Amino acid sequence: MHVSGTRRRGPLVLAGLAGLASLAAVLLTASIGPTASAKPQRADPLQQRVDAVHGTGATGVFAEVASPHTRDSARAGTAERGTRRPMPHNGRFRIGSATKTFTATVVLQLVGEGRMSLEDTVERWLPGVVRGKGNDGGRITVRQLLQHTSGIPDVKPEIPAMNSADDYRAERFRTYAPEELVALAMRHPPNFPPGADWSYSNTNYILAAMIIHKVTGRSWAQEVNDRIIRPLGLGETSTPGTFPFILGPHAHGYTAFATDTSVDVTTLNPSMAVGSGSMISTAQDLNRFYAALLGGRLLAPAQLDEMTTTTPAPELGVRYGLGLGEIPLSCGGGYFGHPGELLGYHTWGGVTRDGTRTAVVYVTGDGDKDTQHAMSTLVDQELCRNRWLPSGHR
Repeated sequence: MHVSGTRRRGPLVLAGLAGLASLAAVLLTASIGPTASAKPQRADPLQQRVDAVHGTGATGVFAEVASPHTRDSARAGTAERGTRRPMPHNGRFRIGSATKTFTATVVLQLVGEGRMSLEDTVERWLPGVVRGKGNDGGRITVRQLLQHTSGIPDVKPEIPAMNSADDYRAERFRTYAPEELVALAMRHPPNFPPGADWSYSNTNYILAAMIIHKVTGRSWAQEVNDRIIRPLGLGETSTPGTFPFILGPHAHGYTAFATDTSVDVTTLNPSMAVGSGSMISTAQDLNRFYAALLGGRLLAPAQLDEMTTTTPAPELGVRYGLGLGEIPLSCGGGYFGHPGELLGYHTWGGVTRDGTRTAVVYVTGDGDKDTQHAMSTLVDQELCRNRWLPSGHR
């Protein structure tokens, strides 16, 4: 059974005769029509859009939108199949490829500090790592990694836990080293010569995480924590490493692996996605991150300009910068964001160019193209709606 439309509200108390009298008044009004003084109840646009996402088949949906001095959220569905437990407020979830924006931010901070360059080759920092089957790290730049124009093949198809229920059960606790993941990708030839085209590859960001480690002498996780999570006070955001569980309030993730039977995939060692998709966060923390990033709190203007300078990304149907996509707004202009997916959790987040308006929605379950469309529509319409509302009013 699904529970939908549950929202944070003030206490509602209906007791004894007062409650019955209120109910009678509602029924009477409904039967004779509104009086001259009656006012129709305004529909909640955010809740309607969350319900629309849920209606595409998601198990659970949660969304939060924020603008200066305001924050609003809505939820629908259940946190766990077979229960009536609603989606948790500020629940934690696997953010998948939204992790890439964090990784790109750290790389650009290092560039701003003069410790590396976007034009450095992969070979300079990781000699001999990208080699074989025509792959050549000496011809691939850090910029091309972050921009997905390197041509390096994606490692994701090589990870058994991502491909079938049996393999998930057998390998959900398996630990991967970054070097092992890159070696798996190197079994295949490049998709195209470096810089010649655009192709999404998680391997790019695994390599970026390895470069961060080589440049700083500290792990990708340590740098993300010290440079982003702690300074912004993102208390519900983590880099779990090899830890397979989601601690704290969270909804369960489900996937059917292209079959008719869904599997609970909440438990997963995310080491196969270091730098590319391993992080856990909340809608609230992601909103705060996006606002800080586009608001200029994490990157100097020159590096933020590099991140938001985009190129066509036909696979996504948008333009892509360095760890951020640029998506047109239906009301004019555009916003920046990144979709995310990791076994049973899907997210879509966006922030306006000035960093003042953000929206994040995530779902549990597989979803489909209708789900993705409903999620992107929610973000678009909420960012457009906030544009015209006075500060402090929702």
